[in-house]
Amino acid sequence: MTLTRVLTAAILIPLVVALIWWGSPALVAGVAAVVLVLALYEFFALSEKAGLRGYWRWTVLCSVGVIYVQWAAARVETHPLVGGLELVQDAGRLGLTLEWVFLIFLCGVVAIALASPRPIAEILPAAAASAVGMIFIALPFSYLVRLDATTGRVGKQLALFTLALIWAGDTGAYFVGRSVGRLPMAPLLSPKKTWEGAIGNLAASLIVAAFFARWMNEELFPLLLIAALANIAGQAGDLFESAYKRAAGVKDSGTLLPGHGGMLDRIDSLIFAAPVVWCYVGWLNWRGHG
Repeated sequence: MTLTRVLTAAILIPLVVALIWWGSPALVAGVAAVVLVLALYEFFALSEKAGLRGYWRWTVLCSVGVIYVQWAAARVETHPLVGGLELVQDAGRLGLTLEWVFLIFLCGVVAIALASPRPIAEILPAAAASAVGMIFIALPFSYLVRLDATTGRVGKQLALFTLALIWAGDTGAYFVGRSVGRLPMAPLLSPKKTWEGAIGNLAASLIVAAFFARWMNEELFPLLLIAALANIAGQAGDLFESAYKRAAGVKDSGTLLPGHGGMLDRIDSLIFAAPVVWCYVGWLNWRGHG
C-alpha cells in the first residue's frame, strides 16, 4: 500500500506543481472545477449512504459558479483618474458575486424542495447535505483558485505553499504516526490518527514555511504562523471528513486515486487550509497600503 501511495504521489505532485506554476489562471480554475465536481460526487455518495440524499446536481452546478466567481474576481481592473480617484472595472464576473451565487443556490434548493415528490421528512436532510457541500467543500476549496489568480507571481507561490504544507504535513503525520505514534487523537473518528502524528504533521508544515519564506523573500514569522494555522485547519478538515465517512460506514470516499482513496480523501485537508492562507494575502495587502 505504501508503494502504491508513493507512486501515485510521484505522478500527481509534479503535474499539479507544473499546472500551478505554468498554467494560466483560467486553466487552473478549470482543473479545480473538475476536482471539485469529483469530490462533491463522492461527498454526495457518502451522504446517501448516511441516509442524506442531497440535491447533488444543483449543488454541483452552483459550486462551479463559485469557482468561476473566484477566478473572475482577480480580473477586476483599476484605472487611475484625475484627483486621486480610481475607476474599478469588473472585467469578468458578469455582475456575479459569491453572495449572488449563494442566494441563487438557496432559492434553487427551496424551489427543488417544493417541487420534489420526496416525502417531507427527507426535504430538510436533503437541503442540509446540499448546504454542507457548498459551505464546507466548494467555498473553502475555491480559495485555492483565488490564490492562484490573484497578485501574480506571489499568488502562484502562495498556492504552491498551500499545497506543499498539506503534502508535507500528510507525509510527516504518516511516517511519524507509524513509527512512534502511541496516543490516539480521535479514536471514534479515525483510530489510526495519533497526537504524535499530528505533531509530525505540524512540524513538516513549519519546515515548508521556512523554505517558502526564503524563496518568496518574505518575513519568516508571519509565514510560520499562517502555516501553523493552515495546518491545524487542514487536520480539522481531515477529521471532519473522517466523521462523515464513519457515518457512511466506509473507509475511503472513493477509489479514484490508488493508495489515497478518493478525490475527497486527497483534498480534505486542503479544503480548510486554503481560506486560511488567503487571509495571508489580506495581510500582505494591508501591509502594502499601511
